Amino acid sequence: MKNPVRTVLLAAICLGLLSAPAAAAYKNEYKLSVVPSATSGWGLTGTYFADQVRERTQGRVNIKVYFGAQLMAGKQTSELLLVRRGAIDFALASTINWSPQIEELNLPALPFFIANNPDRYKAMDAIEAGKSGKMLEAAIEKTGVKFLGWSENGFRELTTSKGPINKPEDMKGMKLRVCGTPIFADIFTALGSNPQAINWSEAVTGFQQGIVDGQENPTNGINIPLQIWTWHKYHTDWHYMIDPLFLTVNDKVWKSFSAEDQKIILDCAKDAEKYGKALSRLGFDDGSALRYLESIGMVPAVTDPYKVMEEKGMTVTRFTPEQIAEFYKATQGVRDTWTTKIGVELVKAAEEDMKAAQ
Repeated sequence: MKNPVRTVLLAAICLGLLSAPAAAAYKNEYKLSVVPSATSGWGLTGTYFADQVRERTQGRVNIKVYFGAQLMAGKQTSELLLVRRGAIDFALASTINWSPQIEELNLPALPFFIANNPDRYKAMDAIEAGKSGKMLEAAIEKTGVKFLGWSENGFRELTTSKGPINKPEDMKGMKLRVCGTPIFADIFTALGSNPQAINWSEAVTGFQQGIVDGQENPTNGINIPLQIWTWHKYHTDWHYMIDPLFLTVNDKVWKSFSAEDQKIILDCAKDAEKYGKALSRLGFDDGSALRYLESIGMVPAVTDPYKVMEEKGMTVTRFTPEQIAEFYKATQGVRDTWTTKIGVELVKAAEEDMKAAQ
């Protein structure tokens, strides 16, 4: 005699009446926040991640990228709050923009802290892979969002309409656009300039109108796509801080995904890290970035940023280790003050991670 309960269950399965609860909870679209434009390295990395997730989940997780900080009305420092609330599902965020709420994220912004190493890229990778990186991830997740992985916007270089910049005294009195986070004001004040906190959505207007004399941003990620030479003729390669990016997702959204899709998303985050770092480091490392981009068939139009800037009429000043050491000394007070705010244990762990990688 047939079991009636078993017969009903089999019939329901065949008719597709029973489905996985996680799949039933999926949205038609998930929003991913990116601060700059689609053509920036940051924007390209966000698009790469979204495309990979959509393809590998066969459309189950459909992520749409929103560029230009449009999900937070141009106020980039409000991004964390909106991800926590669920108004934003995913964010490819900068440590800079979340640092007002998570002070530990000021670590990569300690002036010349990472650049004052034999290999600045190896030093940054060592932090992310080491004890200090795990401490940063934990600090992010304490806010109630899920950390997915790292990426990179690049070391932030200085461009100005006045110059060249060779020593701290050359910056005296300059009006320079900076992010609206406190450590930036402290750094540029210590170097004798006049920092102007302007949201990125309003920065270009400031360049056009001559409100500021310069700004600092990653070369490949922002300055070249923006064609910064339109307003600034001097580029200072000083690597004073790096702008790591990281992928996060609202915790409730993360828990709504099946275990299979969670694994796929984490794998896509790892690949986005490789892609984003390659875009950031292209033309500045030992050639590894170009080889990787060639291997995945995604080489951008500009592979020699120094050549492009000089062809566009910019004067490029590349700091020697001695010049970096001079600026390192000039900003010692800032590092001392912010080490206390960030956490002595975290800074010490980062120093140990970088030393072990040399």
